Amino acid sequence: MNNKNYEAVGELPENFEELKKAVNRTANWKDRLDAVNELAQWNSDETIKVLQHVLSGDQVSQVREAAFRTLKKMGEDVQMPAKNKGELFKNLRKILLRIKKSLPEGHTFEEFKEKLQKTRVDIYDTYEGDKGEGFDAWLKDMWETTTSRRK
Repeated sequence: MNNKNYEAVGELPENFEELKKAVNRTANWKDRLDAVNELAQWNSDETIKVLQHVLSGDQVSQVREAAFRTLKKMGEDVQMPAKNKGELFKNLRKILLRIKKSLPEGHTFEEFKEKLQKTRVDIYDTYEGDKGEGFDAWLKDMWETTTSRRK
């Protein structure tokens, strides 16, 4: 074995089923990243299959990158998918506009951010993970540029 401290090849962690569920939770990219990092310690066909699924399907680039690095270290022939470009959710601006319109006129950015987190945790979480440090600036720009014309 290498010094990456892999457990015995072919074995699974006791909490494998829970880790499999965790990598599919759309509402928390940090939990998905933690699950990928824990799966990285177990070099087995089953964990490789789960990590390949994450690599090809997760919307958060940090989670995909962790799966990619792990699979490479496990000797898998994988390619890093391209970075996300554009909207990660169809009709994002329409969704944000609906949230903005549901708030009272003159609401603050913080009120908008809180409402988004409560009503569309999937969108909030995915973009928070994808944008990283730039999330608040990106969201504030989206809030400012999403216009609602009330009649």
